Amino acid sequence: MPELPEVETVVRSLEKHLSGLTITDVDLIKEEVIRLPRTENFMEQIIGRKFQKKLGRRGKYLLIHLTEGLTLVVHLRMTGRLVYCAAEYPMEKHTHVIFHLDNGKHLRFADVRRFGRISLVPTPEVDHFPGIKDMGPEPLDEEFSREYLKKEFRRKRTRIKPLLLDQSFVAGLGNIYVDEALHRAKIHPERLAPNLTTREAANLHKSIVEVISEGILHRGTSFRDYVDGEGRTGSFQNHLRVYNREGLPCFNCGKPIERIKVAGRSSYYCPSCQKAK
Repeated sequence: MPELPEVETVVRSLEKHLSGLTITDVDLIKEEVIRLPRTENFMEQIIGRKFQKKLGRRGKYLLIHLTEGLTLVVHLRMTGRLVYCAAEYPMEKHTHVIFHLDNGKHLRFADVRRFGRISLVPTPEVDHFPGIKDMGPEPLDEEFSREYLKKEFRRKRTRIKPLLLDQSFVAGLGNIYVDEALHRAKIHPERLAPNLTTREAANLHKSIVEVISEGILHRGTSFRDYVDGEGRTGSFQNHLRVYNREGLPCFNCGKPIERIKVAGRSSYYCPSCQKAK
């Protein structure tokens, strides 16, 4: 699933193309992709709307702001793609929605597994949208501080890996970047959050900020499905230290990376650098 760096990259890559363009028509090939409102209302409300200058993001949600106080809330889920392209560009097999633009281009939503969803909501209601309303702080915002982690760790009697995946605790983190941050901080994914020391909490905060920033710098991680808003892959997969590297040597100590299941999710870690304690 695209995580914060991937979604942020999609936002930045689309923003420079969509500003000021008008949606002239929409092809709904798979109507179930539209979560809200009803299909006929969606079509009636969105045609003729212009894209605002700035797009947005909250956690893993894309926020595409339109004129007249409307926002497209898009969640890519596992395999969704939102790509700006020429109208004559070959159609992907699993394209479900095509937004026709007044410059002759398309904005296309494709999704192999069909889990992604698009909603059109009044902009003032975005903060109350299900999935967004209870979201925790953004990793790169001031609210996500060392003090926040220390305080919350004391209150959460749970393992650190599933806690960091909890979107109500911190927004936008997923399996890839949590594994990478835990490795950098030398924390085992099954450690209990309240048992982390003050120093470990500080190191983890630093590692989360670093890995998210680097993920954005390298335009996200591409293994199979993820591309940005221009159809380009990211390159952070070339800089991963543990994720998807089972059996390969740790860059720190040379020991083989291992994979275990934590809360039903594959977790990659170094048993030497990240001791269970």
